[in-house]
Amino acid sequence: MKRIIIILFLGLSTILHAQNTVSGTITDAKNQAIIGVSVYAPELHKGTTSDANGKYNFSNLPNGNLKLTFVYVGFETQNKNIVLKTKESFLNIVLKETSFQMDEVIVSTAFNKIQSQNVMKVEHETIKELQQKGTSTLIEGLATIPGVSQVSTGTSIGKPVIRGLSGNRVLVYSQGVRMENQQFGDEHGLGLNDSGIESVEVIKGPASLLYGSDALGGVLYFNPEKFAEANTFNANFSQKLFSNTLGSNSSLGLKTSTENWKFLVRGSYNTHSDYTIPDGDRVTNTRYNENDFKTGIGYSNAKFSSTFRYNFNKLDLGMPDAGIAEQTTTKNTAFPKQAVYNNLLSLNTIFYFQNSKLDVDLGYIANDRSEFENSNTASLHMKLNTINYDAKYHLPKFGKFESIIGIQGMSQTNANSGINYLIPDASTNDFGVFGTGNIELKSNVFQAGIRFDNRAITTTAHGIIGQEGYFQAINKSYQSYNASLGYKTNLADDLSLRLNVASGFRAPNLAELSSNGVHEGTNRYEVGNTDLKTEQNVQTDLNLEYKNSHFEFFANGFYNHINNYIYTSPAGTKNNGFDVYDYIQSNAKLYGGEIGLHFHPHPLDWLHFETSFETVTGVKQNGDYLPLIPANNLNNTIRTEFKIKNWLDEGFATLNVSSTFNQNNVSGFETKSNGYSLLNLGLGGKVKIGKTAFDFNLNGNNILNKTYIAHLSRLKTDGIPNIGRNIVLGLNFNI
Repeated sequence: MKRIIIILFLGLSTILHAQNTVSGTITDAKNQAIIGVSVYAPELHKGTTSDANGKYNFSNLPNGNLKLTFVYVGFETQNKNIVLKTKESFLNIVLKETSFQMDEVIVSTAFNKIQSQNVMKVEHETIKELQQKGTSTLIEGLATIPGVSQVSTGTSIGKPVIRGLSGNRVLVYSQGVRMENQQFGDEHGLGLNDSGIESVEVIKGPASLLYGSDALGGVLYFNPEKFAEANTFNANFSQKLFSNTLGSNSSLGLKTSTENWKFLVRGSYNTHSDYTIPDGDRVTNTRYNENDFKTGIGYSNAKFSSTFRYNFNKLDLGMPDAGIAEQTTTKNTAFPKQAVYNNLLSLNTIFYFQNSKLDVDLGYIANDRSEFENSNTASLHMKLNTINYDAKYHLPKFGKFESIIGIQGMSQTNANSGINYLIPDASTNDFGVFGTGNIELKSNVFQAGIRFDNRAITTTAHGIIGQEGYFQAINKSYQSYNASLGYKTNLADDLSLRLNVASGFRAPNLAELSSNGVHEGTNRYEVGNTDLKTEQNVQTDLNLEYKNSHFEFFANGFYNHINNYIYTSPAGTKNNGFDVYDYIQSNAKLYGGEIGLHFHPHPLDWLHFETSFETVTGVKQNGDYLPLIPANNLNNTIRTEFKIKNWLDEGFATLNVSSTFNQNNVSGFETKSNGYSLLNLGLGGKVKIGKTAFDFNLNGNNILNKTYIAHLSRLKTDGIPNIGRNIVLGLNFNI
């Protein structure tokens, strides 16, 4: 049977003959051929590499405009548009050497340009770069990006914070689909495993123009791993070990491609014991286990490109409520605990016309979340089913002007079957329509767009009037108009400036509208408010960037004004012995930014020094500070690069000092936090032993075993420190 499937798989691809090809030669400034350049067509999920003569070739390409990206370490990335009007096209490329990191194609913005051409500044990090920092989880790695933090519960649960905004104010996208997994809840994290993810893009600011409601604070956009190059087969195995939690993360992936067909599959298993604090104690029930499975299949020809992906994620999470109690190294979770199952299916199809294209994304997410207090009977059981659709039509280019029109929507149902209800049974329906354009005038680039959205929320009444857990029926509709305007210019050859002004919005979530009970982990009786209005913000961003072959500097500043900011406030009364908190609104503002530099002195080509500083301040209209605002942070890294004979290539060693300052600007029910500095070390590279080659990294985080409590730790109120010293060993084999 397996042989028959393979024959059919290969046979179909040979029957469908190519209509268009593009080929060429890639050289450096001295006209020397460059071997091994990665050439990638993002829309087709198709790649190849240049051969010993610097030549590359693509076949089975669509008519019209096509983007090709040329990437090679030590050279500037090039993003080229080619118009395929004849069956055979030629495109020769000359790459320019550079000492800094490669310029990446940004997928999360409208026109998929490389960062140096993009009007909006977007942070881009590969998962490999984050893993080389030795962090235990995906969210820990994200928190090393300037402007990004996390609200954490131990090492297992982390929620992203972008410039002081979190929860439903930050959207997460995976496989091109909006993640919906009860993200308003405090007691669970992203529900994503970093295995099978290529990179992450961070939009720091309102992105409602492209993403609708809840992108008021920003977007985390995860790009899945690429398919294999045409006519190749690849196998990959990676293993990470963690000393502090006695943890292990294993991943195995297989992928293959023909000229038309692409296929991949990856499975991962992640398991950890309770984490250890610097005095040697373990924080009880912070253990967790995770199973993750990803697969994808794609097909492309001259008329269209289509990719289907599936991700199953299962989380078994301990919930620490006893502090430091039973000391054990078991990885079996105890009560209370959570079981979270997440199924994500996505289908991306691009239809190519003569001078335009239609890009369609469809998604389905089934999220099943259970909480168990003291038995295997779920006290809380919620099922959230979400259908997403997104269609963007790229109109024919008119000179240097590009434009897109599109529609986007979501249909969602929430159903309860546990003993307790945290939110009512409900349905949510979104619909949005938008248009955006981009024009280049010599060294100036302008981008603008406008959008209209409608969100309808309907809930079912539940419980007994006047008692805890009662929810009245709700039938609400929220509408919003939003716009954005961006400008980029080159002030000099190496100096660029970006200025962006954008509005965003967020409709109240079900917890804010309908809460009526004790919120888990807070010991507060929270009461929702059905009269809440839509949050609406306007943010101004200014980015200044200087880059030459040995020095890079950036400065980002922002001012974010939010109307009708939703938050909890003490009512001054008690219910069943708990203080009552009401959801109310007032205007608020956040401001701050990030600044940093990267110095690569000549002729010491092996040495890099990087430093960055980030700050954010958030205040309400009455002058009180907003909650969950991260403390200021200064990050300094010295990195060396080296090669040892023929057995170690791409070697690196890093010394990092991360200094977090005191946080004294706290809201009414928060406490102040002391600052701290952490020392982190790293070593790694590509080892070659005969025909065997593998990547390794050895990291020591909090190497001095410093006792500290992060301001955004949810264990802070119990005085429980964050994780102590953690040694991480990572191995990665490509077969």
